[in-house]
Amino acid sequence: MQEEEYLKNPLQPTTIVLEDLRKNWGWFFALGVVFLILGVIGLGMTPFLTQISMIYFGILLMLGGVIQLVRAFRAHGAGNLALALVIAVLYGLAGVVILRHPMLASTFFTAVIAFILIFEGILKIYWGIRLRDVVGSWFWPVIMGVISLLLGITILDHWPISGLWVIGLFIAIELIIQGWAYIMVALKAKSLD
Repeated sequence: MQEEEYLKNPLQPTTIVLEDLRKNWGWFFALGVVFLILGVIGLGMTPFLTQISMIYFGILLMLGGVIQLVRAFRAHGAGNLALALVIAVLYGLAGVVILRHPMLASTFFTAVIAFILIFEGILKIYWGIRLRDVVGSWFWPVIMGVISLLLGITILDHWPISGLWVIGLFIAIELIIQGWAYIMVALKAKSLD
């Protein structure tokens, strides 16, 4: 009965999910500690994390190119074959360029991230100002927008040097946040006993 309930709505916390969390809280805690340690270590080696992430991305693009190539020969019709071949070549070339010049690629992607943050910041500020007459806590989107805008401007202000470490810094911060989240979930699950 509980399993059927879980399968109908897997996002709803049911007794089966809570029971699983209670039984395995130690694994969640250990995973959180590992992520937290890796994130803290990563803070001291952001250029290395940036380079590794670009190499990983380049490999994924090359793999995508191979998959597209296989798909190209399974496609029916000359138009499908030509388009699939072009996509496969573009994926492969992008992967090769990134693998040959990972730090140049990270510099490019960092600029893209900065522009996205600036655009996102402007939209959040606009959205928050538009909500001020409707929602009492309209200032939170504005604050988030200002932070995004300032972060994007700061990254661009230090560009291209920021391209050597920003992506690695984001990965390290993500690992730290994930680590704390797993630790907090584990401790809460343990307290349910």
